[in-house]
Amino acid sequence: MAASRLIIMGVAVAAAGGAGYIAKNMATNTPPQVIVDAGPKEPAIQLTEVLVLGSDVPMGAPLGDALEWQSWPAAGVNENFITRASEPDAIEKLKGSVARVPIYSGEPVRRSKLIGEGQSFMSAILPAGHRAIATQISADTSAGGFILPNDFVDVIMTRRSSNASGGEGFITETILKNIRVLAIDQTIQEDEDGKKVKVGETATLELTPQQAEIITVAQQMADRLTLALRSIADAQEEPGEEADYLVSGNGSGRRGTVRLIKSGEVTEVGARK
Repeated sequence: MAASRLIIMGVAVAAAGGAGYIAKNMATNTPPQVIVDAGPKEPAIQLTEVLVLGSDVPMGAPLGDALEWQSWPAAGVNENFITRASEPDAIEKLKGSVARVPIYSGEPVRRSKLIGEGQSFMSAILPAGHRAIATQISADTSAGGFILPNDFVDVIMTRRSSNASGGEGFITETILKNIRVLAIDQTIQEDEDGKKVKVGETATLELTPQQAEIITVAQQMADRLTLALRSIADAQEEPGEEADYLVSGNGSGRRGTVRLIKSGEVTEVGARK
């Protein structure tokens, strides 16, 4: 009996030892990780390279070295953007172009905002059917020098006149209304350093052919032309009545009438140009 008990106890101890060894291996050994090489991952969004500006370019300045390629989501590329896939040599071709309007860093380049190399800047920014006419000004006749390019002004004509009795008076009239200023001297936009005042001697105005004739006649007749600054809220306002009488009338002489204002009395006389 003692021998059989010893055998049973030995088998139990061996079984317990084997179970403990198996449990230990299961607790300490982690199954090896299986790595599957799936190749390079595709980006979540398809990208394409778009021509953009790496720095701000003011109106009238060449693009120069500001051009660079930048990755953009393909779904967000406008048909007016310039892509590397379609024009790989665009940087070399466009670096001599001039900005028609201010263009800012990170903005995609559009040809509609550029002037080709060698083209005239002023004629490029002038709307179709309009004329650019230069008018002499000074600080005391241009809102104290506070008129800047792209402001809107009225043009006021003042000249001396004498009547039959030998008295002298003044004729003062607004001959053009709500006219856009294209440039002050050679400046076509506000200074980059933030200066708000630009005192020049010549203002270039954007005019229709009729308005160009009116101001040309007025320059010959007037003792002084004054620019009156308009509110920015008036920019979309229709010009309204102008001094068409200066260039209109029947016959080649273009007759009209001039209003004389003296001491509150108004008289009209014939005018011939």
